[in-house]
Amino acid sequence: MSIYQQLLERERANEPIKVGVIGAGQMGFGMIGQISHIPGMSVTGISDINIEAAERAANYYNSQASRKESIMVTNDFREVIQSANIEVIVDATGVPEVGANISLEALRSKKHLVLLNVEVDITIGSVMHQMFTNAGLVYSGSAGDEPAATLELFEFAKMMGMEVLVAGKGKNNKLNVTSNPSTAQEEANKKKMASHMLAAFQDGTKTMAEMNLLSNAIGFVPDVVGMHGISGDLDSVIKDLDLKENGGVLNHFGVIDYVDGLAPGVFVIVKGQNDAVAHELDYLLKKGERDHHILYRPYHLASLETPITIAKAVLQNEGSIQPLGTPISDTVTVAKRDIKAGEALDGIGGYSVRGVLETHQDMKRNNHIPIGLISGNVVAKKDIRQGQFLTTDDVELDPTTTVWKLRSLQDSLFPTETADSKIVTTL
Repeated sequence: MSIYQQLLERERANEPIKVGVIGAGQMGFGMIGQISHIPGMSVTGISDINIEAAERAANYYNSQASRKESIMVTNDFREVIQSANIEVIVDATGVPEVGANISLEALRSKKHLVLLNVEVDITIGSVMHQMFTNAGLVYSGSAGDEPAATLELFEFAKMMGMEVLVAGKGKNNKLNVTSNPSTAQEEANKKKMASHMLAAFQDGTKTMAEMNLLSNAIGFVPDVVGMHGISGDLDSVIKDLDLKENGGVLNHFGVIDYVDGLAPGVFVIVKGQNDAVAHELDYLLKKGERDHHILYRPYHLASLETPITIAKAVLQNEGSIQPLGTPISDTVTVAKRDIKAGEALDGIGGYSVRGVLETHQDMKRNNHIPIGLISGNVVAKKDIRQGQFLTTDDVELDPTTTVWKLRSLQDSLFPTETADSKIVTTL
């Protein structure tokens, strides 16, 4: 029976899936509005540090839904997670430290957790996924976000016996590595989103984090630190994301990357593993005889697809995207500007730092800092120049934060392989 048919059964039985949402910003609000029209699913709790945002979302939900709900509205996410009237939690905060605390509370309260918080997932996802699984619970990234949408294409191709060479996404914003909340404010106002969130998109951190999550789920790595980030279209990308000996930019296949020009889509580049499959690809895709082909989904619907993962978690005890085990890649911290000794650093989407993707092995070998650990009271020990990759010699991290403690636990439970990485480490 399909998920949709299962939802219809829950609707007929008047037993909707009861959803608690943490974070009522752009993503959370849009998802709440979407759920108001989905059979067999209801929002019964909303939390946001801005109580007015939570109230606005609750009122909007009940203005749209045919079945009105008595929705818990609070600025304390623990109240929502602990509620007996909620069976699955959605983290739509995008903040690593908040996400770490939500994850622990959901685990303690025996609630499934669906993440619209890529930032926390790439920092502590391996350990949290294992703990949730051991407890019989689902810990999952969200359908509709680029990593899960790309994973769908990846598994679609692999299920048909194709060789996947490259997996990736289009970048939605022009890269501006010095973007900050002030420079992003005007555009953020027009898009009705937080300026720090838009800054994280513009400075590349979000793209790095999204491809980090995909990397950890399929085992592909960045071909170079920060990926190539070429510009192109569906035809040129196939030629450019090829091996150097074939006229492309890649050192090897089995990589993740992003492309300026394919947004808001996601893609995989595939190869038929024998002559018969290659012939069929040429015939069916109508692009002539090619060694490689691109499978492309021209959209991702972000939070509007999150209810798919919510339903999978509750009805099938399955997720949409989860780490394989030990992290494959990490999004590490790079100074966005010159920083003086003694200066406090803000985190993702702020004024101080941005994220750049590299392999987990390189992160360990170079003593680089995952950007999700720039949380709490983080202070520069010495002067740091713009563009510098930060190490623990450069800054004092905050060991009192939950995300730091969980990352430390993850590092102890998932030791890194000792083999040297083959990844090129120049930007």
